[in-house]
Amino acid sequence: MSSKENDIEAGSRNPLSGGRGAWKIAVIEGDGIGPEVTKQAIRVLNAVAETFKHEFEYNYCLMGADAIDKTGNPLPDETITTCLNSDAILFGAIGHPKYDNDPTAKVRPEQGLLKLRKSLQLYANIRPISTYSSLFHLSPLKSKHIEGVDFVIYRELTGGIYFGKKETAADGSYALDDCTYSREEIERIAHLAFQHARRRKKKLTLVDKANVLETSRLWRKVVQELAPEFPDVAVDYMFVDNASMQIIVNPKQFDVIVTENMFGDILSDEASVISGSLGLLPSASVGKGSALFEPIHGSYPQAAGKDIANPIGSILSAAMLLDHLEMKDEAQVVRDAVNWTLLNSFVTKDIDPVNFYFTSTIGELISDFVCGKVSGPVNNENIELRKSTII
Repeated sequence: MSSKENDIEAGSRNPLSGGRGAWKIAVIEGDGIGPEVTKQAIRVLNAVAETFKHEFEYNYCLMGADAIDKTGNPLPDETITTCLNSDAILFGAIGHPKYDNDPTAKVRPEQGLLKLRKSLQLYANIRPISTYSSLFHLSPLKSKHIEGVDFVIYRELTGGIYFGKKETAADGSYALDDCTYSREEIERIAHLAFQHARRRKKKLTLVDKANVLETSRLWRKVVQELAPEFPDVAVDYMFVDNASMQIIVNPKQFDVIVTENMFGDILSDEASVISGSLGLLPSASVGKGSALFEPIHGSYPQAAGKDIANPIGSILSAAMLLDHLEMKDEAQVVRDAVNWTLLNSFVTKDIDPVNFYFTSTIGELISDFVCGKVSGPVNNENIELRKSTII
């Protein structure tokens, strides 16, 4: 993973522990494979704590289908309180087929996540997109198109059509979803995106649909007004339909993309396949308070309990969490450990369905690297029974 993730601006930081004593981490394991991959991320954080003499205090919370089953509420008040009083939040995944396949369900796991974003004022989702040369063969794109791909998508997270007025006619003859944005909502995420672009390749792309939508025209106007404050950042504008093509045709052209909620949701999922596996990519959601870190993948209930899910997205999300806590060296060691496992073909079933290692083994290997127990080239014949004891 590119070290440029280290530059991510995590919004307004105000860690409660101030770097002294234990850092308070709220842990939401969620549904499906969420608990399994989150367990490995915590394993790696514990290795960081041991190696760099930090202390993390974990407080486990409920959200999603698991919370509905246990409390009837996808986001209990206790979870909100714990998150508000934490330095950061590590999140797994939510979702369950019994809700996904029932469009009439009144209470849904996703309601918990939307409410949490609002409660914590997490207005920006940051999703880095990069590739690994050892995995080029897994990408649906040709290697020549993805070598050197390294860009970041800033998605506005608390406005737009997902949070607008919703209405359905009593007779089912029509439905309505309003899309609204205020100048303030656009300015605050645009500022973050500009600041991040300034620390990278100094290029910002606004993705909108300004030829059709009034909200997009406001986005474009606000970004144009902010641009003079960042004269060293080149700004270009791209309609979302063109951007969806350009991400596939020439993804190397992008540096920092900023866009509204629904466009960002779609484009970031599209971009995620470039790396070859959804299980590889992390994300951060930041705003005015505690920041939340999660892998981009879903709950994948079919793999739950089988120890085959890819934990790297969750582990790299933990690296972004370390960045947020100003632990840059620690975060880079975690990324180096991930690179080491991939270069040595220690991968999960989604990457190699024949010669794969278990979720727990990948977590153990990365933790061992962080602790300095393993490094350099490894003879795979010395890895017995897919365990990480190197003999």
